[in-house]
Amino acid sequence: MGAPADFSVEERSDTGAVLRFAGDLNIATIGPIDTRLKSVDQTLALIDMSDVGHIDTVGAWIVHRLARDHGCDIVNLSESGSRLVDAVGKSDAGELERPHRPNVVTRVVGGTGEGVILAFTSMLAMLSFFGSIVRAMLAQAANPRRIRWAATVRHFELVGASALGIVGLMSFLIGIVIAQQGAVQLRQFGAEVFTVNLVGRLTLRELGVLMTAIMVAGRSGSAFAAQIGTMKLTEEVDAMRTIGVSPVEALVLPRVAAAVLMMILLAFYAMIVAMAGGAFLLWATLDLPIATFIVRIQEVVPIHDFYVGMIKAPVFGLIIALSGCYQGMQVRGNAEEVGARTTAAVVQGIFMVIVLDAFFAVFFTEIGWG
Repeated sequence: MGAPADFSVEERSDTGAVLRFAGDLNIATIGPIDTRLKSVDQTLALIDMSDVGHIDTVGAWIVHRLARDHGCDIVNLSESGSRLVDAVGKSDAGELERPHRPNVVTRVVGGTGEGVILAFTSMLAMLSFFGSIVRAMLAQAANPRRIRWAATVRHFELVGASALGIVGLMSFLIGIVIAQQGAVQLRQFGAEVFTVNLVGRLTLRELGVLMTAIMVAGRSGSAFAAQIGTMKLTEEVDAMRTIGVSPVEALVLPRVAAAVLMMILLAFYAMIVAMAGGAFLLWATLDLPIATFIVRIQEVVPIHDFYVGMIKAPVFGLIIALSGCYQGMQVRGNAEEVGARTTAAVVQGIFMVIVLDAFFAVFFTEIGWG
């Protein structure tokens, strides 16, 4: 344990008292004298450390606190002890200045400005990334042997075939919800038959493709970001560049192609299944025959509603794949970055899909497809 810590106070009439420490000032020995030190009421002129053996951080803090409270000097302290006391003194919270905190208006305006700058910076970076994808596509078109068919087909399965179950269940339930809520509201006017119009137009124009895009963003967009981010972290992407393989051609293009093409098929599948869910509920609650539902759909739903959904699907797929791959390629440093970029890919993908859906709604209304 070492020599016990102790101290004595010698009175000096001219300049004040001298406090002399003795023994080891460390966490194991200084406890018994701490209370006594706090009760010292004489005016101290010096703290003499000539008889001190070992001193640790706790002992250095006790000595610093005593010198600070009494405004006295410390003498005869070893070089290592002086460095320790100086370090403890610099970390003394009482000597730190309170950071300046701007007012609420300044913080809000500053935060908004930073957000806008970050949004524009990210948009420019994604446009640059999209340009590299287009360049890689042109290079593969000029030399089809560079197309990685095996990787592309594999991602067709991961993005498309593996998602059929969850997309089908979600779409079926969406169709049931639309039909149930529509029937309840239209029953007040004796117009339950128009529930068919509601189910058909909503599933073909909006919810079929939009909910599928959200599901693909959460399922495949996050997977793209995590997979590519992990490869960046383990330096596989750098290894590809070293051996002359383009990471965009090897990693990004197969995922983009799979997302674009599979979104078309998944959206069509979701539309059919959602209408099947609506037809099932109307048959179960309103005794509307399935054949009548199908005939009614053909009569009241214009074909351009189907075209609207099919035009949106590949654009949404491109946005989701672009966001996921871009965020994955931005991973730097550590594993925590993979999680952060994966989250960013999902949030960014869903946000951009919803913004584009609003744009499409206005655009198709203006051209007469409303």
